[in-house]
Amino acid sequence: MAVAFDYRALAIAVAILIALAIVVAFVIRARVRRKAPPELPPSEARPGARIEELPPVEVVLPAERLARRDRAKDDVAAAQAALEAAEARAAGTPQARADVERRRRDLADAQRRLDYEARKVSEAEEKARREAQAQALARREQAEREARQAEEARARTAQEAQRTKLAEAEAGRTLAEGLAKTRGGFVARLNALLGTSKALDDSMLAELEEILFSADVGVHTATHLLESVRERLARRELTDPSKVKAALREEIERILSLGTGGPASEAGHGGLPDLPPGAAPPQVVMVVGVNGTGKTTTVGKLAARLGQAGKSVLLGAGDTFRAAAGEQLDVWADRAHVPIVRGKDGSDPGAVLFDAVARAKVEQIGAVLCDTAGRLHTKAGLMDELKRIERTLEKAHGGAPHEVLLVVDATTGQNAIAQARQFNDALGVTGIVLTKLDGTAKGGVIIGICDELKIPIRYVGIGEKISDLKPFDPHEFVEALFS
Repeated sequence: MAVAFDYRALAIAVAILIALAIVVAFVIRARVRRKAPPELPPSEARPGARIEELPPVEVVLPAERLARRDRAKDDVAAAQAALEAAEARAAGTPQARADVERRRRDLADAQRRLDYEARKVSEAEEKARREAQAQALARREQAEREARQAEEARARTAQEAQRTKLAEAEAGRTLAEGLAKTRGGFVARLNALLGTSKALDDSMLAELEEILFSADVGVHTATHLLESVRERLARRELTDPSKVKAALREEIERILSLGTGGPASEAGHGGLPDLPPGAAPPQVVMVVGVNGTGKTTTVGKLAARLGQAGKSVLLGAGDTFRAAAGEQLDVWADRAHVPIVRGKDGSDPGAVLFDAVARAKVEQIGAVLCDTAGRLHTKAGLMDELKRIERTLEKAHGGAPHEVLLVVDATTGQNAIAQARQFNDALGVTGIVLTKLDGTAKGGVIIGICDELKIPIRYVGIGEKISDLKPFDPHEFVEALFS
């Protein structure tokens, strides 16, 4: 008996354990079911969220669908009335009970049809509502898109206005404005002499000679102009003072065109030329001149002009002698948004410019503008240093420098001709930049430079703004000079 009792107790214990396990499993399952569903990503959480945010819309259902629902309602009402009438007539006969059952079936059929039609109406209403909301959403998105486009258009207009304002601020002077002082000098004296009704006699020629020799065009050029007038007088081509003025104007333009008589490009005037055929970039431009002519400023302005024309530029700070030169060129580099290579003050300028050209080759930059320290053209040692820099640039890049720009200060008058001659003898100057024309009446020096040295004038400077560095054009210059 004891053994049997123990088995029963064990069985009861096992049954209790199984029951507890089942209860625990149900509890866990219930808790899992009660857990909140995982949160969906924003794009999936509420697909109809944007539609729900829209204001309620009125929908118009198809008339045929509504009519079918209304007929189904009428059929239910008729079936209900027929059933009530049949139940009222029922007398307990089998025939009467059969009629009641038939009426009940008719009512049930009518109710099913009504439920079906009501469901179809509800579905149609939901479909129409969704379509209306989708259309409303599309209209709202279109309105938002149009408002956004209008705002972008306003922003672009404001930016264009700002750019126009900046362009106007940088527009600088016209060439005629820049040459006002020169025009008020020897040209004004020419006008005063040749704008009268005086006879073309020896006294007038003597006055003309005095004006030309005091005009800073140089003795050689003044003599050349005077002889050209005398030759045409001898051929009786000039019969009155106005024709003398026209003849002088014509000859000055011919001199400035370096004798080509054609457009500025034929004489090499008007901006930097392209690289020679077959030459690999970068184009290396070496900028030289005496102290105070504006070399560093010219390099900065030229970098900005080339950048505006879509050309990549790098600046080489080869003026390591003047303490502020590197900082000044740094400012121009920031203003023109171009890179710069600098060395320490007092370092070897040749090494700095070599590194600049090497970097330009690696980064495939189109042009390297090499600033150099100012020096007197009469100091042989300093001129020899420029020759060494020129040789260094050739080692850095075969054929370099492709352009040697001499920056000349117009206010120095005839001394500018002597400077140009010395630099040309030492380096082979390929182009001249004549600066500060707006601040002097000695702008006639440009005529002497072209006449004596036959070196193209690349640019003239008539102010402080970037746009005041203008490509030289002989015809435009003469027009501005005699306007």
